[in-house]
Amino acid sequence: MKSDAATVAEYLAGLPPDRRTALEIVRRTILDNLPEGYEEAMNWGMITYQVPLATYPDTYNGQPLMYAALASQKHHMAVYLTGIYSSETARREFEAAYRATGKRLDVGKSCVRFRRLDDLPLDLIGKVIASQDVAAFIATYEKAKGIPGSRK
Repeated sequence: MKSDAATVAEYLAGLPPDRRTALEIVRRTILDNLPEGYEEAMNWGMITYQVPLATYPDTYNGQPLMYAALASQKHHMAVYLTGIYSSETARREFEAAYRATGKRLDVGKSCVRFRRLDDLPLDLIGKVIASQDVAAFIATYEKAKGIPGSRK
């Protein structure tokens, strides 16, 4: 469910109370662990954590590189973790760590779906968010895209 909200506060205010509470808690986990240099914004109808265009303007679509996002969908909520899905190794490690928590893993192409906050291992989400500073994320992006001369 794409939102037309212009601000994070507006997005959260438009959610049912149970989802608002859950996403506020996940948002706090992300913000507490987000490396410097990323910005929180509304983009693609979601709360996004992205590389500002002032830092990396040469994106394939002219939009900021999305590092992570939060969304309330029709049947679930989701945390998008594009940083781990750009690397097969990082994805496998994340999924193994997730399963080790005993919580049910429900993933999509770049998201972790959850219906209740108790379904999400917040410590692991925080660890993944903290794992890539902006330079490392850009390097992973460039490597995944096969950009010549990508940052190491």
